Amino acid sequence: MRCPTRCSVALLFVTAVLSTPAGAAPVVAPPPSAFGFSPLPWSEEIRLREEWLAQRQALLLDMMRRNGVAMWIVVNEEFHDDPLTAYVAPPRPSPGRRDFFVFVDAGAQGLRKVALTDFEEETTTRFFESPQDGKRPEEALARLVAQVEPPTIALSIGGSRGVTHSLTHDAYQTLVRVLGPEREKRFVSAEPLIVEYLDTRLPGEMEPYRRMVQLTDAIVLEAFSSAVIQPGKTTVGDVRRWLYDALGRAGVSTWFQPDLRIQRQGMGKATSRGFLAVAPEAEVFQRGDVLHVDFGVTYLGLNTDFQRMGYVLRPGEQDVPAGLKTALANTNALQDALAAESRPGRSSADVYDAVMKAMKGKAIEAQVYSHPLGAQGHGLGAAIDFRAASRKEPPRALRKGSWLAMELNTATLVPEWLGQKVFVMEEDPVYLTDEGWKFFVPRQTEFLLIQ
Repeated sequence: MRCPTRCSVALLFVTAVLSTPAGAAPVVAPPPSAFGFSPLPWSEEIRLREEWLAQRQALLLDMMRRNGVAMWIVVNEEFHDDPLTAYVAPPRPSPGRRDFFVFVDAGAQGLRKVALTDFEEETTTRFFESPQDGKRPEEALARLVAQVEPPTIALSIGGSRGVTHSLTHDAYQTLVRVLGPEREKRFVSAEPLIVEYLDTRLPGEMEPYRRMVQLTDAIVLEAFSSAVIQPGKTTVGDVRRWLYDALGRAGVSTWFQPDLRIQRQGMGKATSRGFLAVAPEAEVFQRGDVLHVDFGVTYLGLNTDFQRMGYVLRPGEQDVPAGLKTALANTNALQDALAAESRPGRSSADVYDAVMKAMKGKAIEAQVYSHPLGAQGHGLGAAIDFRAASRKEPPRALRKGSWLAMELNTATLVPEWLGQKVFVMEEDPVYLTDEGWKFFVPRQTEFLLIQ
């Protein structure tokens, strides 16, 4: 982009030279307020997440019944937190050796929420009953199950993704020992319930998440600018370190390493797992390079996932070559097709097939590998990609209100590069409405330019 209105955030930056490895080009980092983002005090963050927890727990009984779950047990272990714990219990440290968070369909009495923990404290008892009577958590669990005798006991076992098979072997053996081998026959995978629980977004999450996406956008906008990249001097590693420091200054974290890719006229195409390979940290940005960044923010128990394209202007250039503009326009057309074909209730595989058919009709070489977003960066729910379309993973119905990382790319022959193929990869957080996917922030329609 030349300098869209949101470039004005860059004017707030104050130059601060970071310490860099010997021989590396210095880069600058913004002060904490530069991105227009102020994280909540930790106590406020916990208060907000506990507010969301109460809302999420209020939805749980219907989810359990839809998925045939009479009892759901989440086991948390000291120094080995289950990834579900922060979403089913207050998002605070759980120091117990082995704690059990149990949800019971009590019929006409509704949902029972029981916490059996090594350390009983007020925060937990605001959300759970705790009928331990001085008993150890395992003893209290055995008594509870004997009282209820649920026909199904759902556990984090047998699922296809980490959070759906997170129960440790030792914890499983403990449950068998405590509950008995006959009750082991009632153990079922909680995967369908976990998927619905974590893929259901709350109305109150929307605006905080939008601010997270705006922050992600602002950091990337500055990273791919002349304030950070000096052609012929700045390396991939310099920019990666700058991105880490920008996260720290904004008071947030990330769930994956920021990755950068470079395409250059005459450069061979290195690939990894079928995609353009990440550039080595020692690689120096040169004039005429096409740049790509994959970057995300973690905050409030939520995650963004975001990609943008940049271009390093050659001497005398004021804009990217026309062939690169066409390449980006092709990716925008792919985004349009994905948004247009997606509707609540439609199969993710059917959407993928329709999008690829539309691209074939336009003679655009395309790849789609979009995935859910939310509690995880690679979230649970309906993915729109080649795996679902090939039925190697089961296609799922799109859920209204869910969030997706609209991740995809097109490959275009660029005349100014002697017909070399250039990949334009984009990734945007979007949310599903009755009219299709909507962007949290405006998508990229022009390259970010480095002077």
